[in-house]
Amino acid sequence: MSPGFTGRVVAVTGAGGGIGSATARAFSAAGATVVGLDLTEGELPDGVSFLRCDVTDDATVAAAFSRLASEHGRLDVLVNNSGVPSRGTVETATDAEWLRVFEINVFGLARVSRHALPLIRATGSGSIVNVASVNAVAGTPLRAVYSASKGAVAALTRAMAADLLEEGIRVNAVHPGPVLTAGTGRNDDDREAAIRLMEASQPLGHMIDVDEIADAIVYLARPSNRSLTGAELLYDGSHVEVVNVGTR
Repeated sequence: MSPGFTGRVVAVTGAGGGIGSATARAFSAAGATVVGLDLTEGELPDGVSFLRCDVTDDATVAAAFSRLASEHGRLDVLVNNSGVPSRGTVETATDAEWLRVFEINVFGLARVSRHALPLIRATGSGSIVNVASVNAVAGTPLRAVYSASKGAVAALTRAMAADLLEEGIRVNAVHPGPVLTAGTGRNDDDREAAIRLMEASQPLGHMIDVDEIADAIVYLARPSNRSLTGAELLYDGSHVEVVNVGTR
């Protein structure tokens, strides 16, 4: 399989760890020149260049894309992966928490896209992939703020796809389910026990590997998928689509 990324430039936000790091690695393996955008290099894969970018600060976002333009001269794919979690209900979440989460998960995505689009537009086509969440489409306890922010990402994906349709710039989203990362269970007293409990709650009996989500993002961005836009790929291990009723 040749995804067709040779000679293309891909920017990934939140590339310092988790899904972002795996996505940067996957695009690099597919032949792309990859630029990782994050606050720190973290777990940035070998062969991926780093640009510091704070998605909450317009000046640093502008500076990052200005440098990307001067160093690479083009941008073919943007992956909006930066995001933060949040726990709580509409009663327990403070105004400050709502603003914190939306500033990164929603406004940050819009801010990055705004600065990336002139570069993508100059190529005559291109693709944006937004990382949303299964929580955007499934009601989950204690995820009010996070769910609302990722629901906004899903709606924004459709709006962006509509706005950019005539220019041939595709915009799609992936909705990851429970993903196993280095940070999973990090705040629990017994991380391994917490992971086992989460795995047992999944319909397929295991959590999703970050490389699976990375491959899904690469698929959505493939130039050969030129008719795929405004789509939302639910990659959740049947967390939503199939209910395990104990028939096995």
